[in-house]
Amino acid sequence: MCAQEQPADTKKRRPTRAIFYLCAILLGIASGLSEIALLQNFALFVSDIFIKIFKCISLPIIALSLIVTLSQYNADAKMQRIWQSALKYTISTTLIAAFVSFFLYLLIAPNNITAQSFSTTADPFATPKGNYIDFLSHLVPESIFSPFLDHHVMSALLVSLILGMAIRYIPIAESRLAITHFFKGAHGIFLVITAWVVKIIPIALYGFIATTVTQLKSGMDMSGLGGYLSVVVLANLVQGFIILPLFLLRYKVNPFKAMRGMMPALSMAFFTKSSVATLPVTMETAERQLGVSPKVSRFVLPLCTAINMNGCAAFIFTTVIFLMQNNGMEISLVTMLLWIVIATIAAIGNAGVPMGCFFLSASLLTSMDVPITLLGLILPFYAVIDMLETALNVWSDSCVAKVIDVKDKVTL
Repeated sequence: MCAQEQPADTKKRRPTRAIFYLCAILLGIASGLSEIALLQNFALFVSDIFIKIFKCISLPIIALSLIVTLSQYNADAKMQRIWQSALKYTISTTLIAAFVSFFLYLLIAPNNITAQSFSTTADPFATPKGNYIDFLSHLVPESIFSPFLDHHVMSALLVSLILGMAIRYIPIAESRLAITHFFKGAHGIFLVITAWVVKIIPIALYGFIATTVTQLKSGMDMSGLGGYLSVVVLANLVQGFIILPLFLLRYKVNPFKAMRGMMPALSMAFFTKSSVATLPVTMETAERQLGVSPKVSRFVLPLCTAINMNGCAAFIFTTVIFLMQNNGMEISLVTMLLWIVIATIAAIGNAGVPMGCFFLSASLLTSMDVPITLLGLILPFYAVIDMLETALNVWSDSCVAKVIDVKDKVTL
């Protein structure tokens, strides 16, 4: 009875919710276009507050979702298939995204930026020295709490996987049951908080949209960057509107219906620029709109959020090759193919937070002693790029979860 009545209730609430979303978008655009400093500062304050809220609840949800899932399900053949499928689809879609950017780079062939278009007198931001090996070494935390204090997604994922698997091997049944109930209760608390936050999402959209419009109003010099930006943007669009829909069609899933159903999560990802912050909305939308079972969504989506970075792989490859080219380094076909692999690995290890790909690219370039001054020209455009990347990442996560759910139901 309840399951049958829920769609009717959803239909009643949908027009009112849509009105709130529309009002938030229009007010955000108006505030961003206005010259009223008070409105712009208020929008910036609102966006900062909600980013902090999302970061506060997203990482515990990732950790608790994995712990609860792994502690409740035995390592039977079905769960092994889900795990293997998640890894296979995540790595393959991210690798394909890097290949798409590779082919587009060859096709568009961006020109170098002229020396007069940028200044080499100072670095616009500081990037710590180090290499990707150092980055990977930080996956092992110094304490069990440090990943959550430092908001290191991959370390938290590692800790959660170990805890979830270790719970199943506790020899005393009462202790195993007690710790499982504890994590289930903690997970329930954050789901309740997430439901509260979802209800005030229009306020967050107002702040994000107004702040984005204000940033876009600042002066931007397109000279020499058109080809580079075309590669990055087209790579995201091709992956999102061609590659992933074909992936869904292969498993007889309607891509248009799936994209329309995931629109609340995709719009939130677009404006928050954080797939980790959007995770609660992604899980809820995938379960309600796409019919993905909670068993699959609460295991696959947190995993994909941490390692499935289609947009990031395209950005890292294009940015690294473009800056190497502009600094006079030889770019051979072998070099580009090698960077497809490196960009894929780097994207998988990237944290799903705003500007994560940008600073990861800067770190990779710095480790090779490549000057990163040109990133100062890319930075004003990165707000839009980051929004496209994040929406693509969440869309890819949703596609992987839906396909795995379809395969899981077929094997029942």
